[in-house]
Amino acid sequence: MARGPLSREAWADSVLSTLSLRQKAAQMVWVWTLGDYTATDNPAYATIERQVIDLELGGIIVSVGGPMDIATKINALQRAARLPLLVGADLETGAAFRARGGWFLPNAIELGGATSFPYQMGIGATRDPKLAYEMGRVTAVEGRALGIHMAFAPVLDVNNNPKNPVISARSFGEDAALVSEMGTALVRGIQENGMLATGKHFPGHGDTEQNSHLELSRVTVSRARLDSVELRPFQAAINAGLRGMMTFHGDLPALDTTRTAATLSTAVMTDLLRTQMKFDGLLVTDALDMNGVLGGMTMGEATLRAVEAGNDVLLMPSDAKVSIQSVVDAVQQGRIKEARINASVKKLLMAKHEFGLHRTRVVDVDSVRAKVGTVANQASARDAAAKAITLVRDSLSLVPFKMARDAKIVSITVSSRVDLGAGRGFDAELRSAYPNLLSLTLTPEVVAEATAGAAAGIAGGYRVTPDPTILPASVQNAIAIARGADLVLVSSYIGATSNTASMVPTKGLPELLTALREAKTKVALVSFNNPYLQLGLPLTEAHVIAWSPWTMSQRAAARAMLGRAPITGKLPITLPGIARFGDGLIR
Repeated sequence: MARGPLSREAWADSVLSTLSLRQKAAQMVWVWTLGDYTATDNPAYATIERQVIDLELGGIIVSVGGPMDIATKINALQRAARLPLLVGADLETGAAFRARGGWFLPNAIELGGATSFPYQMGIGATRDPKLAYEMGRVTAVEGRALGIHMAFAPVLDVNNNPKNPVISARSFGEDAALVSEMGTALVRGIQENGMLATGKHFPGHGDTEQNSHLELSRVTVSRARLDSVELRPFQAAINAGLRGMMTFHGDLPALDTTRTAATLSTAVMTDLLRTQMKFDGLLVTDALDMNGVLGGMTMGEATLRAVEAGNDVLLMPSDAKVSIQSVVDAVQQGRIKEARINASVKKLLMAKHEFGLHRTRVVDVDSVRAKVGTVANQASARDAAAKAITLVRDSLSLVPFKMARDAKIVSITVSSRVDLGAGRGFDAELRSAYPNLLSLTLTPEVVAEATAGAAAGIAGGYRVTPDPTILPASVQNAIAIARGADLVLVSSYIGATSNTASMVPTKGLPELLTALREAKTKVALVSFNNPYLQLGLPLTEAHVIAWSPWTMSQRAAARAMLGRAPITGKLPITLPGIARFGDGLIR
């Protein structure tokens, strides 16, 4: 009698029984790799391939690159691996959050890529869960075409602290009910279309003023407040079938009084998440090379505490070999039971079977262009970008613009030196209505560059970016150019990053706005990144939030301000002293 194919659990058990303790530990370790193009003998690629082969790793987290390059690199690593790899990626605004083609220099030609939706807070501004679902659907279809199985999304943090330097617009908003509704819709969109969703950062990274990449973050609210706010979106997502969860490198004394990062806390990850909240999916640490979890701890000790806390995936250790050996030693010394390791590895193997990786572990690269960045997917993202545009203030009823075609309009873009796309789509759309538009870019200068820990390849590699400053001479030049203008548009593309220590306004920007006000110039402030930009700045006649710096949002903002599209966005946050949650002028 012929035997049928093994069930998911039977296959996992059969593979698990063949693995040594070291091989089991390696299944829990996932390393970071760029998704860039590399030749087969490129030293950086050879290093990752050698880790996959020699250490027999269980998975990878893939970072930025072009769609074809990501698919090709994942396929190559899959072929090199003894067991198929599970692949995760931060896809918070869709597959394009990682899979964009970048820019060709010096011509500044945008090279295309996957579909990019606005930041989640922009989806919150639409108040439309159908758009959140569609964002999830497109993310899953495009991500799977590239060989990615787990989206490290959605962000389920409730961003109720305007000073949060790392979450900000990545969250759906400050209201737990809104985050729950949008988050569960996004989870369903991802998971009903073939990919695992991963809620982050449990139990909540919203109400903090510290960046966990740089230091141990702190959320000091009571357990009752956590239950009513921070934990609600996570519980809603769990109830909706959420399959993955990512941890928070933060201290929550209401849950654990030992001043331990939640990632390493059994009280948080096992007692609360697993037992009380009934989460039985894959638990993934946030990056283990971040200062918020490491502190003064060795990578080996951080690894063991993460396992003891209940984590299944040890993400981005600064030294994968050290992490694997630490687990092996701990089991052999009796600190951790082998059954604990077996439980995590079995779940990971079952997920690999679920994705059919036991049969086919590579994707068809020839099919990528038929699934990624398609016209239909781009149309969905364009609709989301348009519906997200929020008019916070318009004291002189400037929007939509009514100036004559030959009016003097000055568009001042404030962006980092490396943001080549900043202002290009926005100004191009505006110039179609005002051909004499003057464009000026102000680049805040910094005294040192900062590199993310994974890219630096070292533990604790995250460094604070010095406060960027628009030099006084640049401010004066902008004022001279703007003198006598019918309208000045000041657009900022600067916001929260992994190296941002605080959300204070860019130095020089307050002085620019003050000088324009003193010159009796009408100013419209447009934020493409930091939704809290207006805080700490002089009030302008008009204020628009576009919710992401991508080209699609730039064009959506310009079209809305020109009256070519309706403005319907509602604030998913409060701007203290300026606007309330739910405010938004309709045009």
